[in-house]
Amino acid sequence: MAASSYFLLVVCLAFAASQAIASDPSPLQDFCVADEYSPVKVNGFVCKDPMAVNADDFFKAANLDKPRNTMGSKVGSNVTLINVMQLPGLNTLGISLARIDYAPLGENPPHTHPRATEILTVLEGTLYVGFVTSNPNKLFTKELNKGDVFVFPEGLIHFQFNPVHDKPAVALAALSSQNPGVITIANVVFGSKPPISDDVLAKAFQVGKGTIDWLQAQFWENNHY
Repeated sequence: MAASSYFLLVVCLAFAASQAIASDPSPLQDFCVADEYSPVKVNGFVCKDPMAVNADDFFKAANLDKPRNTMGSKVGSNVTLINVMQLPGLNTLGISLARIDYAPLGENPPHTHPRATEILTVLEGTLYVGFVTSNPNKLFTKELNKGDVFVFPEGLIHFQFNPVHDKPAVALAALSSQNPGVITIANVVFGSKPPISDDVLAKAFQVGKGTIDWLQAQFWENNHY
């Protein structure tokens, strides 16, 4: 095989491998329950001794059938996430879930999950949902009703809004990572610690620095619990 062809083959194989492990890696054993007390630092969690594993490592009395309080939220929503931090048995399995409660006219504001695709099922009520692609930023939206399902591709900015003024809504989301992460756009742009320079943001948003200073002075709430 010519050297150039061999090099091209190696590059293609490396690219394919990088795509295969771009999200959570596949497990190499039946399970790898997270050892939360191990001093060893790895990308994820070290496996607990399989002989010490029991059924409780795969169980959590999460009460996801119970409504969550949305009244104290400025955005009118409450996200109850069950990931590897709450359920050690999820380690290496590439999945987590969340219950999302929406007050009337409440929303789960624009955000992204850097490590997961999300599939959302409406359990009660109505939701207006959508996501925006990378440049040139095309918006896809849909109004969902009880029993409807919608997918938000990994890494893309998305949102959910309850358009009904007198009824709450509830949804259940499954995410393709044991630790999907969340980046709420307004919070990271205007609520970072320390703050992003108002010169930078004023230029980016084409507004006066006074507007940026006012936005940065607001309390940017985390609706994930």
